Amino acid sequence: MQELFDTTVKVPAAMHWGDLFVRLCLAALLGMAVMGVYRVSRQGAPRNHSFEITLVLLAILIAMVTKVIGDSVARAFSLVGALSIVRFRTVVRDTQDTAFVIFAVVVGMAAGANLLPIAVAGLIVVLAVVLLLRWRRAIPSWSNESECALNLKVTLGTLLDDITANFFPAHLESFQMISLSTASKGMSLEAGYNVRLRSEISPTDFVRELNKIEGVQSVELMSPEAYLK
Repeated sequence: MQELFDTTVKVPAAMHWGDLFVRLCLAALLGMAVMGVYRVSRQGAPRNHSFEITLVLLAILIAMVTKVIGDSVARAFSLVGALSIVRFRTVVRDTQDTAFVIFAVVVGMAAGANLLPIAVAGLIVVLAVVLLLRWRRAIPSWSNESECALNLKVTLGTLLDDITANFFPAHLESFQMISLSTASKGMSLEAGYNVRLRSEISPTDFVRELNKIEGVQSVELMSPEAYLK
């Protein structure tokens, strides 16, 4: 019991700035290595640039958490309790938002545990990594020569067949269905297509005309290049 008590109330060891920065920078490099493996595994498919940055940030944050906890049982349980109160009542807009919520929790715990060097070093390294990974390949301008993704939601019935038989051939150079599912408790159909617009049809006109059809509930047209960032 005495050993458990000593471990729980143990005073944190002195922090060395050089060691902190080395550990956090190594975590950043290893996180980038994970990101590289992720890119290789997703080669030829659309990638989420935000998720790639999140992988690197999480590696740094976990390194910070490890330093904050150290060998203190009390801080370990405190961290579990602090992270358990994080709840999202709405859909998270970006995966990076989750990482920054964890970041705020870790920095707050570091400050509360009188481990300010960890918080400061983490802020500097995370900021440097975010600025380094902020660069993205420019998204090419929309061209009718490129293939687009079309997500279409319509009422249940034969409307989808009518659209593919009459509307699509008049506005599209080519189209291919890639997904089909029900929505709204079986009252609607959601279909996904790879499409290529005719040269004389603009994306705005295509979406506008398609949305005018009675029974069409939503239309989403997007270029796959927008995900290859």
